[in-house]
Amino acid sequence: MRLLFLGDIVGNSGRQMVKDHLPRLRRELELDVVLANGENASGGLGLSAKSAQELHRCGVDVLTTGNHVWKFPDIRPALHNEPWLLRPANYPASAPGRGAGVYELGENLPPLMVVNLQGRTFMEAIDCPFTVAENLVAQAPPEAVIVIDMHAEATSEKRALAHMLRGRVQAVLGTHTHVQTNDAYIFDGITGYISDLGMCGPEDSCLGMDSDIILRRFRTGLPQRFELAKGPCMLNGALMEVVDGQCREITAWQYRAS
Repeated sequence: MRLLFLGDIVGNSGRQMVKDHLPRLRRELELDVVLANGENASGGLGLSAKSAQELHRCGVDVLTTGNHVWKFPDIRPALHNEPWLLRPANYPASAPGRGAGVYELGENLPPLMVVNLQGRTFMEAIDCPFTVAENLVAQAPPEAVIVIDMHAEATSEKRALAHMLRGRVQAVLGTHTHVQTNDAYIFDGITGYISDLGMCGPEDSCLGMDSDIILRRFRTGLPQRFELAKGPCMLNGALMEVVDGQCREITAWQYRAS
């Protein structure tokens, strides 16, 4: 299984970059499946149902999210109705939607289980992601390739989850910080890991936002209205190959339009 997981998609420019290039990249990279975190795809903060459908139609097979998923009310029925759209599994059970799914990709491919989790360090005090991960992995089909999106602030929390699940899942991939890390690694020849996939959006920016506005906020301590940065965009993520239940290769992946 050749799999590409795109980091947080930021705003209209990030969505447009995915729409313009993903269909061709799927062919060129011979991808079996594309996953992406879409929680910032609408206006740079949150995900609307329309944006989610747009990304799914252009080739993202499964969309994960995170702490900003609830901003647009219309996403709640979409989370309930669309199996390819996930919210973090460790929100309370009363929250709309689901935090994991099992997907059939074709005759010659194993089932794919995607689990969406959210960290608690420097974030909301929701249910324990470690306990939820243990329970969900225990329920996975025996032959499933299991990929975890750990949407978290703290690198230590992401890496701790990878250590807990090493040898039992094929990937633990970090999202949320929008800065791609250079620590792709395979635990025990089975579990691919990277602390953060990075983002899909404006390259000359501060995490996708206009850097002058962010700088002004830091220097004055005053609230600012964030605006998306302009200019050329990039795609960031991780490219993986899974063979016989083992992650044989994982690399930090970037794409810039010429």
